Amino acid sequence: MYPQRTESDSLPCLDAACAEHSDQVARHLAQAIEQAGGWLSFERWMAAALYAPGLGYYAAGALKLASPRDAQGRQLPPGDFVTAPELTPLFAHTLAQQAAQILRDTGTHTVLEFGAGSGALAEGVIEELDRLGLQVQYRILEVSADLRERQQRRLAAHGARVQWLDALPEHFEGCVLANEVLDAMPVTLFTWDAQGRLMQRGVSLDEDGGFVWADRPADAELAQAVAARMPPLPGYASEINLQAQAWVRALGQWLARGAALLVDYGFPQSEYYHPQRMGGTLMCHLRHHAHADPFAAPGLQDITAHVDFTAMADAALASGLDVLGYTSQARFLMNAGLLQILGRQDAGDAQAYARLAAPVQKLLSEAEMGELFKVLAVGRGLDTPLMGFARGDRRSGL
Repeated sequence: MYPQRTESDSLPCLDAACAEHSDQVARHLAQAIEQAGGWLSFERWMAAALYAPGLGYYAAGALKLASPRDAQGRQLPPGDFVTAPELTPLFAHTLAQQAAQILRDTGTHTVLEFGAGSGALAEGVIEELDRLGLQVQYRILEVSADLRERQQRRLAAHGARVQWLDALPEHFEGCVLANEVLDAMPVTLFTWDAQGRLMQRGVSLDEDGGFVWADRPADAELAQAVAARMPPLPGYASEINLQAQAWVRALGQWLARGAALLVDYGFPQSEYYHPQRMGGTLMCHLRHHAHADPFAAPGLQDITAHVDFTAMADAALASGLDVLGYTSQARFLMNAGLLQILGRQDAGDAQAYARLAAPVQKLLSEAEMGELFKVLAVGRGLDTPLMGFARGDRRSGL
């Protein structure tokens, strides 16, 4: 995502319909807390806020928002954030170069994308693979019914080549794409109290029925997971994405041959749990504004956390997969030929070329998406080193 950061008290105003929907989600969450005995782990709270059928952010068409404008009056895309495929189709065209290498090396012809968003990535990847002479079958697993409908409209011209799955495959050979998928999986929050006791952070209700943080002593499983990451640090708070680790481990059960490209914002473990990162990475996105209050507009805002790529690599290895590469988004795109693809564009029209080049700068700039976003490749059955990691591979830093 690429929103501007703001404080929760300066978030955009909600219209009556949005406010009513958020109130309905809040009532659902409050009922879940009461049914759990007055305390709900944040992982379960976040899961309900994002995925509760008919209510959660990804389950109720929450992205159907009017297009806002930024501080300079420029139109922003509909929704709450902008992802790389929406910035420019050149992102998808570049990712397709790596996908093509994986498909050719394994002799496979299928791409499976998780969380395909608007369908922009699928559209661009198919377009570029066609140009490269690879007629692929494209599969999408999408949990949002609203986004699935958008994807079906956008990709209708490709007919039966594009199909939507309702569950994980039991067996798959080919290339898996997951762009900004791991960050949206519910996380477990932890902190140490003033006495140095490890606590799990959850959500309770105050006397007015509002959501408040509430801590409980961590169980043995959480204590073991945290101890493997860092020593006790009173006052420190962060998160662990146990669901994302489980998702990567499951990948090893059904990916028989091929590779998965996981693109997301995050850090290796040594940076993620640095003592100076006292408050963790939990972040919310509402109409192109980023803030840190998950209670502000439940059901209407995305809730994310950065990815611990060391944990993802460890999960892949534990499931029998190979870690094939890890680097920054900027280095990956450069290795995979982004600048060469940009060079295919007509530079005769200076203004048109500048419009194409500007989002490329966002993708590559260390001050924007180039360094914060990383690419992790895991898989099995590949004999050739992946082109996207030819230079600047950081696997030794995981």
